[in-house]
Amino acid sequence: MQDILALALDNLLSPIILCFVLGLAAALARSDLAFPEAVAKGMSLYLLFAIGFKGGVAVASNGMSGQLGLSLLFGVILSALIPFVAFAILRAMTKLSVTDAAAVAAHYGSISIVTFVAASSVLEAQGITFEGYMVAVAAAMEAPAILSALWLISRKGGGVDQGGHLWREILLNGSIVLLVGAFLIGWITGPEGKAEIDAFITAPFKGVLCLFLLDMGLVAGRGLRQARGEVRGGVLAFGLLMPLIGAGFGLAAAALIGLSLGGAVLMMVLSASASYIAVPAAMRVALPDANPAISLTLALGITFPFNLTIGIPLYLAVATAILGG
Repeated sequence: MQDILALALDNLLSPIILCFVLGLAAALARSDLAFPEAVAKGMSLYLLFAIGFKGGVAVASNGMSGQLGLSLLFGVILSALIPFVAFAILRAMTKLSVTDAAAVAAHYGSISIVTFVAASSVLEAQGITFEGYMVAVAAAMEAPAILSALWLISRKGGGVDQGGHLWREILLNGSIVLLVGAFLIGWITGPEGKAEIDAFITAPFKGVLCLFLLDMGLVAGRGLRQARGEVRGGVLAFGLLMPLIGAGFGLAAAALIGLSLGGAVLMMVLSASASYIAVPAAMRVALPDANPAISLTLALGITFPFNLTIGIPLYLAVATAILGG
């Protein structure tokens, strides 16, 4: 327990987390602090490119392996399976409609790339290495959850728009395209390509991440203010419970695959996080009757801060205890 508390304290006192806390506090206090939308978009594009590129370089340096294939397979399975678990819990714990429960479940089966990046930074600060191809696993876990949610809602008799526009949203979502594209560029160019742009993707990375999380704090705080009546009771409990359940699935998968400690923590983080970029865009098309205030407030206002402040150090401590350092 002391180790977990020490890790949590170290994480809370890092510039990355404190920037998020600053944004959250400013929004809750109704400050007019804000980032221009173009700047926020530019920061997210930079982070996606940098993490994808570095992951591709890591694969180029270490080569293909059966473990990479297994990691991708298990990532897809987790993303497809977790929405069913989340949907069952929501229907048992809350009074959400079938449509809203399916939409929320999709968010929790998919992943938060920002949480993944923050966890990667924590591991690097602790001197813990991890498999570079985990960024490819992150990309693979974006879409399957959406398909699971659509299957759930169709089985329950809900209305689903499964037209070509939906598939375009899923397959050509900007975050997925950039993450996968940057990964492929890093894989093709390898360490030599990284050396050419290292000053761009390495040195500024944590500074940009700090500013981006400041903006995320502002967004989360405003969402909490606006949806106070929607997220309470069982819904609120779900937002805190589901990350722990997802992390348990991720740890089990990592143990079966044989991932390193760092890789296991990242698999736990991916399984514990909830999407607030790719899935909302798809749900807007597929389930227009779902209330986005519920899913976005849960994902960004409850689960995201929980993972940043408590979840990541907790997952690291649990993985260390079970898998060894």
